Amino acid sequence: VQLQAPGGGFVQAGGSLKLSCAASTRTSMAWFRQPPGKEREFVIGISWSGDSTSYAESVKGRFSISRDNAKNTVYLQMNSLKPEDTAVYYCAARTTNWGISRVTYDYDYWGQGTLVTVSS
Repeated sequence: VQLQAPGGGFVQAGGSLKLSCAASTRTSMAWFRQPPGKEREFVIGISWSGDSTSYAESVKGRFSISRDNAKNTVYLQMNSLKPEDTAVYYCAARTTNWGISRVTYDYDYWGQGTLVTVSS
C-alpha cells in the first residue's frame, strides 16, 4: 500500500486546513501526529467502509474525517486550529482489520508526514 499525503502548511490560530491522503488500495485509515519533542499520537480514524469514525478527545468538535472510496482517499478537515495542534501529521493504513485502532503498531503503512504549524 502506498500512501501519498500532500498538504500541510502554516496557519494562524483559529484557522482551518485540510489534509488528504491517497492510498493505492482501500483500507481502514487514520491520522496520527507527532508534536515537537513528543511521541506520535492518534488523532482521528475512519473504518474501511466509512461508517465508523473515532476521534481523540483533544480534536472533537474541531476535526473531522471523511473518505472518498472511489478515489481511495481520506480527508482530514481541521478547523479552529490551536497552537498545540502544531505537529507532523501522518496518515496510516491498516490492512489487517477493517476497523479503527488508536495504536500505531496496528497500522502497516505510513505516509511520509506533513508539517502543520499553527501560530498564536
